Amino acid sequence: MSQSHPGVYFQVVMETKDYETIDRLSPAFLAYIGDAVYELYVRTCYLFPPRKVGDYHNQVVAQVRAETQAKALQKLTPLLTTVEQDIVRRGRNAAKGCPRRLKPEIYQQATSLETLIGYLYLQDTHRLSELLNTLIS
Repeated sequence: MSQSHPGVYFQVVMETKDYETIDRLSPAFLAYIGDAVYELYVRTCYLFPPRKVGDYHNQVVAQVRAETQAKALQKLTPLLTTVEQDIVRRGRNAAKGCPRRLKPEIYQQATSLETLIGYLYLQDTHRLSELLNTLIS
């Protein structure tokens, strides 16, 4: 991803955050939210310089593939807190099924990353931005 990107910051628009409810959300739901947040993050990183939509799309797809997400999780793992490691474990254990083209462990790692991103998006956007910005540095 672009080295000159100044960083991406997220803000969740919620009247009040019900942290107890967020902690009880299923890993599948957190991964569902995390998938969308991560794709938006990657799309934002590739906005500049402007290019053809097809080229832009190919770069984004390359970054949101399960294999690339698994590598991103490996890069972030040493930086994770105990709570974040637990969220990653919950995401890994909740990963059901697997596309034929993938090894199950790759799919589990990608789902774990999406679960972590979904959790942080709802719980701590500053920490989410911090971790995601390490992926582009």
